[in-house]
Order: sequence, then structure tokens, then C-alpha cells
Amino acid sequence: MRVLVVYESMYGNTHAVASNIADGLRAAHEVTLVPVADATAELVGQADLLVVGAPTHLHGLPTASSRRAARKAVANPDSGLMLDPEAGGPALRDWLAGLTGGPALAAAFDTRLIATPVLTGRASHSIGKILRRHGCRLVTPPESFLVTKLNTLVDGESSRARRWGTELAATAGLTVPAE
Repeated sequence: MRVLVVYESMYGNTHAVASNIADGLRAAHEVTLVPVADATAELVGQADLLVVGAPTHLHGLPTASSRRAARKAVANPDSGLMLDPEAGGPALRDWLAGLTGGPALAAAFDTRLIATPVLTGRASHSIGKILRRHGCRLVTPPESFLVTKLNTLVDGESSRARRWGTELAATAGLTVPAE
């Protein structure tokens, strides 16, 4: 099975989670990991499973204004924040809106602050809804990976992402796309 993992990341946490998910999937499948800027229609068309993730901003997917705010926050020398090298690329929200001809199977994940989802929201739910509207079938419920208020992954989240990728590989391998 060919798997395409696509991510948007502002400060690098979602990128790290996506990399760990891809590592977990690689034990059983051929995996391509790309930032949204490199997620071409050709790559999507070749995939049997599409795994998509983004950071949670303002209870959902990043917006143009939340992306600007993230870049502005980095400009504050006291923030300690650094932009992911791919942060200036297109927004996942826009990429998803233009998605055509994707694979039948998909999965969604996000990164969000460590708090209850009622307070933080979950970008993965929005991603999952959009993927379903494009005809994809989610092979597992959307998943969140947690980030501290200091903008670092909570201890254990990297290994949990790798395990989730391994579990996703097994689930996807057993899932037969709907005809």
C-alpha cells in the first residue's frame, strides 16, 4: 500500500508528529512524507491512503490571519519560537479545498495545546470532515497530539505518534476501500 502523509506546520510540532507517524507506517507500507506545498495532485493520485495533519488554530484549521499571527509571534525575540522551514507555504485549508481524485482511504491528525478539546478545538475533526466530503473513508477516528504552552510536544507524544502510525498501518492494511 502506498501512503501519502501531508502536513502543515508553523513551529515544527506538527512536522515532527507527521514524521513519527510516517516512521510508524513505514514498517508495513511505502510512505511519502511531504509538507502541503509539495503535495501534488500526482502524489495524491498515486496514494492508497492519505494521512493529513495540521496544527489547531482558533479551534480549527489554521486561517490566513492565524498564520500571520504565528509568523508575527516568531518576530518577538522573547518568544523563543522558530518557524518550521515549510511554514511559508500554502495553507492546508486551501489545499484541501482544491483536493480532487484522492484515494478512498484517509486519516486525519492534529496538534493542539494540552487542554480539553472543548477549549482548544481539534483541527483533525475539520480535516476529517473535508476528506469525507471529497469521498474518502476515514480508517480511524481523527487523532490529536498534544503541545505544551511552551510550544514543545508533551513528553511521549513523539513515540505515541509513531505507535499511532503503526496502528494505522495495520488498520489500513485490513480495510478494503468501498466500491
